[in-house]
Amino acid sequence: MASHWNRALLDSKQTTTVTETLQACLTDLVDLSLAMKQAHWVVQGEHFRSLHLHLDEIVDVAREASDDVAERLSALGVAPDGRAGSVAKSSRVEAYPPGFVGSKDTVRLCSDRSAMVVKGLRHAIEVLDEHDPVSQDLLIGICADLEKHLWMLQANEKE
Repeated sequence: MASHWNRALLDSKQTTTVTETLQACLTDLVDLSLAMKQAHWVVQGEHFRSLHLHLDEIVDVAREASDDVAERLSALGVAPDGRAGSVAKSSRVEAYPPGFVGSKDTVRLCSDRSAMVVKGLRHAIEVLDEHDPVSQDLLIGICADLEKHLWMLQANEKE
């Protein structure tokens, strides 16, 4: 529920649209960080070390981004929800498979999950265009960073 101190920032319809959009992004970013960490732990094979290290970079980006989005939700007077059950229920990120995964499959799986999050962020950026340029700007920066890492992941697929 929105707090009273932020009412001057956005009207109630804008607040609902913006915070629901941000919450969906938060959920996906938290889940992306978990999926990338799982991939980091179980990757095997050719290019193990470079992929292992790159996945940790993506985890760091996703964690920082989720913190920024959560803090924006709080600034708008809505409690962010990054609880494990909520993320599992609402995330659009496909679950990472169990067990060890070869490097080529890791690249594909991580690229697919990163691309899904980027797609969600791009949609959110469009939605926020009419409602909140501050939140939109935040997501543009996050999207740019994740797109850079997606490009780097996909460059591994070209081998």
